[in-house]
Parts: sequence; structure tokens; C-alpha cells
Amino acid sequence: MNKVLLCLLLSLPASAQSYDLLLKGGHVIDAKNNINGRMDVAVTAGKIAAVAANIPANQAKKVVDVSRFYVTPGLVDIHVHVFSGTANGELAGGMASLIPDHHLFQTGVTTAVDAGSSGRNNFPEFRDRIIKHSRARIYALLNIGANGMAGPANEQDQSSMEAKATAAVAIANKDIVVGIKTAHFAGPEWTPVDRAIEAGTIANIPVMVDFGLIVPGRPIDKLFLEKMRPGDIYTHMYRPFDPFLDDKGTVQSFYKAARKRGILFDVGHGAGSLAFQWAVPGMKQGFGPDSISTDLHNGSLTGGMKSMLTVMSKFLNMGMGLDEVIRKSTWNPANEIHREQHGHLSVGADADIAVLRLDQGKFGFTDVENDRMDGTQKLECELTLRAGRTVWDLNGITSEDWRKRGRTLPRKQSY
Repeated sequence: MNKVLLCLLLSLPASAQSYDLLLKGGHVIDAKNNINGRMDVAVTAGKIAAVAANIPANQAKKVVDVSRFYVTPGLVDIHVHVFSGTANGELAGGMASLIPDHHLFQTGVTTAVDAGSSGRNNFPEFRDRIIKHSRARIYALLNIGANGMAGPANEQDQSSMEAKATAAVAIANKDIVVGIKTAHFAGPEWTPVDRAIEAGTIANIPVMVDFGLIVPGRPIDKLFLEKMRPGDIYTHMYRPFDPFLDDKGTVQSFYKAARKRGILFDVGHGAGSLAFQWAVPGMKQGFGPDSISTDLHNGSLTGGMKSMLTVMSKFLNMGMGLDEVIRKSTWNPANEIHREQHGHLSVGADADIAVLRLDQGKFGFTDVENDRMDGTQKLECELTLRAGRTVWDLNGITSEDWRKRGRTLPRKQSY
């Protein structure tokens, strides 16, 4: 359906409109539109057509009862790794990278950002081989290193970190590239940070910093207070080897000063970057994340991180309200990457929707130190829609009972 026809349909009174799908009776949480209550959500031609109370069921071709669940925008995970290509004979992105559609939809994620797996040399391969063929919406942070995460030698090679060349690739691919990434550097030089910020300034996009090792001559307070710009993102905010807390267990003053400067703090849980001994005191002292993300890869998927919903559940059990957990997994990250068309359920937006179940019980969560935190709440995904299409349905709530079909087998073979 073309945009003109869609606009005409959306402007018609409800009584004259036939919706493709109606999610009925769910508790809708939509941070952008300040919705937190019982609402119906209607979908037409892959777009949000209406969000209102008591939309008549007879106006929809299909009605799905979601009264036991929360209905949210499709989740936005701004730190994943979904590219493994080759560069100079090495594997770029590492063997840890994953196929996006196999892992995102089952946790309600419809938009994800690959955080620096590719650099300017191998980004074209990532775009053409992975992004173009993914049903999930994939953006990229372009690594300041020319070959991305193609092994330690590449990541420490300062000669490959060219700001102007990286910015040129970002500008030429501005539909996909939403920022610059620097990561894993172990030396005392500021080269990766300086050149990443130079590239971000030229291309007018944010920089995400994975600071690598903390080494003499390259202190993290200088990174926050002198190097990073307002709107830049510090990921792995609770990693256990950062000086997040002082000797008395208090959040360091320069973290608070950085937030006042406009530096954004992202979870980036991963396999080594969220320790409860840091995160729990931080949360109690009011220093929570601006965005929740996974650092999804094979090592984190099978470790304490597990999934976007597991990370979100950890913050629920650390005292963050459900509405804030949803905000920091939808609207906030969409804003951080300047893609404000995502992360909400506004009429006319793509119908990217997560239907979530909040279970109550006794649950255990582990961090990157293999320490356990007990909890009483856990999120699970019942249904994911991407542009109005069902891409995950855990318990078949969009399907009819097989007995209602009648005898239709055998069918003509088709492939």
C-alpha cells in the first residue's frame, strides 16, 4: 500500500476503517507518548493505525487477546555483534558474532545496532551480506579501526584509525551508520578516542566508547570530562575493572559530572561488563543507565547476560520501575542514535511491537563474575511484530486452534 493511501486510511474515522490486526486489552507502555495503561493497538498495512481504549473488535480482520500482557514498542538494543567477516586473513567481528534474526525477535528486539564489528574496509560486506538480508532492522556503529574487530592486532593498530576516511564511509552510508565506535584499545595513547571523535564530528554522529584497558596516562575521568562530547555514549558502564565506586562504595564524582555534561551511559552487559557489586550500589545511589543493551554475542548469550529481557529483568529486580525499564530499552536508545522514528507506538510508525509477560516467582540472575542475584520478577516475550508481521509467537496467540480448520490435508506439495 502506498503512503498516500495509508495516510487517507489513517485519517478516516474509526467506524469506516478496517484494521488488519487488533491487539486487544493489553497494558500499553509507550514512553514517547506517555502511555501507561490499558489500551488496544490496531495495525494496518504494517503501520500503527490506532492506540485507544476499547476499539471495537469488529473493525479488525484479526483480533488477538493480549489482556494478560504488556504491549510495548519493539525493543531497541544499541549494542550487539552480528557480523563476522574476514579482513587481512583474520575473522572480523570474532567468532562470537551471531545471525540477527535467530536471536533478536524471540526477545522482542526489532531494532539493533552492531557496535563496531566492522570498520570502513569491511562495512560493505556487512551491509550487503547481513544487513540487507535481515528481517530485523540493523544499524551500525562504524569502528574507527579500518577492519573492525578483526583480532587484537587490528584493534591495536593505530595507523588504521583514520578519522576522515571513516567519516566518509559513514556519510556515504548514513541510512545505516548511526555512529562511530572505539573499542578494546590497550595502549596509553588517546589515538582511538581522538580519531573516533574527530570522525563523529565530521559525520555529525555520536561516538560509542568501549574504553578498553584502564592504563596509566589515559584516565577515565579525562575521557569523560575532556574528550567525549555531549551525546556520546559510554558503554559497559558497570564493568568490574572501571573506577566506578570509590573506596567508600560511593559513585565517583566524575561520573556524575560526566552525566551533567551530557555523556550518556549504556549497559552493554556482555560477557565481562556488568558486575552486581557495581550495578546494585549504583542503582541505589540513583546512577542507573540511560539505555539498556546486551553486547549480544556467543559468549554473553550462553553466560550471565543471556538476552535483552534477562538484562531488563535484572534492572527490574534492582529497583527500576517497569515503565523506566521499557523507556530505557525503546525510546531512550532510539534517541541516542538519532532514530526517533523507532521506539514508540505513534500512529503512522512502523508496527514494531513487543508483547511481554511479566512473571512473578523465584528467579536467579548471574553477572559477569558468576555472582548470583535472586529476584522475584522476570520478563518473557510472548509475541513480536516487525512492521506488522508476526516474527515470534511463543504460544501461538495469533493462531487458530487446529480443530477449527476442518479437514484440508493432504495439500498439493510446494517448496
